[in-house]
Amino acid sequence: MTVPLWKADALQALAPGTGFPGAQSRPHGTASSVSDRLFEQVRRFEAALANMSQGLCMFDAEEQLVVCNHRYHELFGLPAGSLSFGMTQTEVCRVLLRNGCYPAGVTLDQLRLGTLTALGGETGQPVLRELADGRVLSILYRSMDGGGWVSTFEDVTAQRRSEARIAHLARHDGLTDLLNSRTFREGDHALLRPADPKRPVVALLSLDLDRFKFVNDTYGHALGDELLRAVAERLRMGVRPGSAIARMGGDEFAILMRARSEAEVMARAQALVAAIARPFETSGGFVEIGVSIGLETVRGGLGDIERLILDADLALRHAKASGRGQVRVFDPAMSESARLRRALESDLHEALATDAFELHYQPLVELAGDRIVGMEALVRWNHPERGLVSPATFIPVAEEIGLIVSLGEWVLRRACADASHWPDEIAVAVNVSSMQLQQAGFAQTVFETLAQTGLAAARLEIEITESAILDESEATARNIAALKAAGIRFAMDDFGTGYSSLSYLRRFPIDKIKIDRSFMKDAETSADALAIIRAVAGLGVSLGITTLVEGVETAEQLDLARAEGLSQVQGYLISRPKPRAEIEGMLRAAAAPSPAAHRETPAGA
Repeated sequence: MTVPLWKADALQALAPGTGFPGAQSRPHGTASSVSDRLFEQVRRFEAALANMSQGLCMFDAEEQLVVCNHRYHELFGLPAGSLSFGMTQTEVCRVLLRNGCYPAGVTLDQLRLGTLTALGGETGQPVLRELADGRVLSILYRSMDGGGWVSTFEDVTAQRRSEARIAHLARHDGLTDLLNSRTFREGDHALLRPADPKRPVVALLSLDLDRFKFVNDTYGHALGDELLRAVAERLRMGVRPGSAIARMGGDEFAILMRARSEAEVMARAQALVAAIARPFETSGGFVEIGVSIGLETVRGGLGDIERLILDADLALRHAKASGRGQVRVFDPAMSESARLRRALESDLHEALATDAFELHYQPLVELAGDRIVGMEALVRWNHPERGLVSPATFIPVAEEIGLIVSLGEWVLRRACADASHWPDEIAVAVNVSSMQLQQAGFAQTVFETLAQTGLAAARLEIEITESAILDESEATARNIAALKAAGIRFAMDDFGTGYSSLSYLRRFPIDKIKIDRSFMKDAETSADALAIIRAVAGLGVSLGITTLVEGVETAEQLDLARAEGLSQVQGYLISRPKPRAEIEGMLRAAAAPSPAAHRETPAGA
């Protein structure tokens, strides 16, 4: 579209909206229809210029200014009278520079060259220029037929900031403003790739906060988010400039850094552990957490970052297993351990799907009548290649990969079904994990199992650990209350090895305390262990709670349990855990209630 050239004499009729002085109103007494049409055209052109959201300048073939609207003056903050018709483009640029419109260092030649380049290219793409106050203008140049050009100016500062913000959010974590996992894994990390003779070691640290879940669940997610932001700030303060820090998800972080030596990396990791261990002042008061760190180092360039992340994560897993606030360096042996772990996880899934587990039972003997009163169900896994896999090996794995709920339901169904064939006076004790108790429908699952197997509720004893009720969640409390109301008994297992708060015995309907086997093992040589057994036995009498001690392996230990007034015993002296068929044979053969009739050779004898 051809834009007409409005010379100064024609523009004298324009209103002040043109931005130039000397504009006149419509001349009176003109009868010429040509003049009227010209005036109307000028009036419409002036109205269009005055209402444009963009600044506009028009230069003729001699590069002289012929049109400039008021918005142009506003964008550049030019005072009235700064520009006039007939000024060359060079003179207009001098005015802009003289008024400080562009940042220091921008020259007249740069502005002229930018205009000529834009006009010569005719790409239709705008030129972006930053003003001295930080705003950004988008300038579009269009050549006109007969020479000259029109340029429009639009303030795109807000748009550019929004685009920059969106681009930033795409690369960074919205909560902590650290790099996100994708950016960390895919980023160039240019500062770390070239070999640096002064800092030849590249280290990747994988971090996981200790006790964060407890804080988050106890104080709420808002405080948890506040804590994560505070942790991110301490991490920034604890590394050198140029290091890459990312939040990988949840309460997991990663750091990529350079160092002079492996010893320096270890020192920095330990300093981070100390920094995170310091109390955090939050809106909810002072909060204490910790951090565990796994790390891997290489010399020279970065190499394969995914491999470094995997190695550091393996080292982190070992750090977490070693306790809180630990730092572990990757060792190649960890890879083999991880491979075996992955194979174990896969085999666990298959074993559950193919019903490859089995239950063994260990008798619970009441000392008052020397008779078997119950059986504890213990899950066993006879792996086709590994042989008998210890529950101490596969139960923690099942908990970590989320199989413990399904496995626990299988154990419950099988144990209740087996017990339904035993004499009515024989109860069955089933271990239940904290994850099972936290399931909203756990109590209903138990009720359905009892209905399907025909086992009376009074014959089912659920064994829980102190950690299972430590969280005191609503779901756990509701499940326990519903099951207790139905007549199911509860035993606290491994008493004395955890938090051992006596308040649990007041707040929860515990029917039995099972003293951990370690106390019986040490009772004959340790006054403290014997004192604990004696105290728990007395507590049971006072509260009307059954007391049982595990790990009875010798006649002397059995005599000690009697002497201290314990209610029940369990251990190898009575019987090792046995398959269902052998246990049922034992029950049929139990003509006499004396535990001596069922004794086996103690372990290790």
